[in-house]
Amino acid sequence: MSKITDSRVWKVLKTPDVIPTDQPRLKTNLDTNLLKLIAIISMLIDHVGSAFFHDMPIFRYAGRLAFPIFAYCLTVGLLYTSNIKKYLTRLGIFALISQPLYIMAFHPYDWREEWMNMNIYFTLFVSLIAMAGVKERKWWLFAIALLLLMFINFDYGATGVVLMLIFYICRNRPAIGAALFCLYYLPALWNGYPEDPKSLLLGGLCVDWTIFALLSAPFIFLRTNSKIKVNKYFFYIFYPAHLAAIWIVRIILHV
Repeated sequence: MSKITDSRVWKVLKTPDVIPTDQPRLKTNLDTNLLKLIAIISMLIDHVGSAFFHDMPIFRYAGRLAFPIFAYCLTVGLLYTSNIKKYLTRLGIFALISQPLYIMAFHPYDWREEWMNMNIYFTLFVSLIAMAGVKERKWWLFAIALLLLMFINFDYGATGVVLMLIFYICRNRPAIGAALFCLYYLPALWNGYPEDPKSLLLGGLCVDWTIFALLSAPFIFLRTNSKIKVNKYFFYIFYPAHLAAIWIVRIILHV
């Protein structure tokens, strides 16, 4: 192995988020630091609205961008990480750290009834296991993970697997991927509930608020090159940190 090649391989192994230059590049957006920043800002707006501004659904609408972007970035990680076990370990550790904070941030006064609601890190963790099963053709692993998402109260349920399948299968066909992504959310145009204040009444249709997830499509399928550099652990730490902040503020304000 040449000195140059050896140096390149070491860099990839040392920093798994680096896209290896000797592998095919996706035709979708690889500007993942920018995408993750957009996702955590969207998530923060969503969670602030959920905790403090129940009568202002615009907060929740803005938050619909976050999960599809997280699922997409997880798909990129699946394709390019040098060590899937370490990737899963990080997600699992932060899922466990975040769980009590997640429950206390959104259910500080009825946490005994809600403690089995799984936070998004658990959803991403199990979704990544499912997709690793697809990538390695271990269909039993995919089936077990999918059943867990369907029958245990994970945040977003099996949506993560569905989106990751779209991103994975259409990784080099962004036009088809974008079309399938839009088709997945199309039923939201008529699946809203009139009793839900977050639903929209447009003509004769009651539109479910999940329709706003479509706003994430341009960020995923159109390539950008922001050259933003952010330490990967910032994104891992941000989730439990902002949950802790919401919990503390709710206790102080008694809301």
